[in-house]
Amino acid sequence: MPESRLKKILAVFEGKKGALISILQRVQEEYGYLPQEVLSELAGFLKLPASHVYSVATFYAHFYLTRRGDHLVRVCQGTACHVRGARDILETAQHRLGIKTGQTTEDYEYSLERVACLGSCALAPIMVVDDTVYPQVTTKKVVEILSKDKDGGKKEEG
Repeated sequence: MPESRLKKILAVFEGKKGALISILQRVQEEYGYLPQEVLSELAGFLKLPASHVYSVATFYAHFYLTRRGDHLVRVCQGTACHVRGARDILETAQHRLGIKTGQTTEDYEYSLERVACLGSCALAPIMVVDDTVYPQVTTKKVVEILSKDKDGGKKEEG
């Protein structure tokens, strides 16, 4: 029997065919990712093979099968950002957070993503933390931004 959060989501889609993607979107909004046990429940609810539900969930890049951090750090690697030092920006973010691209910190505070383009080339290089855009970011600014966010305002030691 699904837990109450999932029950509420599924109740909206009772008797509706072709609702898999909409349900996956709602589940991810609620949980922050798509837990394996929920995918199994969805398969039963929709009377679909579990492999079909899993294949749809893994096909789309905006669905996550593992828990994400409370804050999403994205570093643009598009052409304009690349020629203005985006590789160093990404490496600095990895070092500061102690994770690699595509990973989440152990405390689930941050997830780090490399993105192909954020569409703000005139402001390159760009880093985005949640919905805050940091234009013309430098490695020093990355440390300041992530130190402030990560340690509640403390500067990096050492």
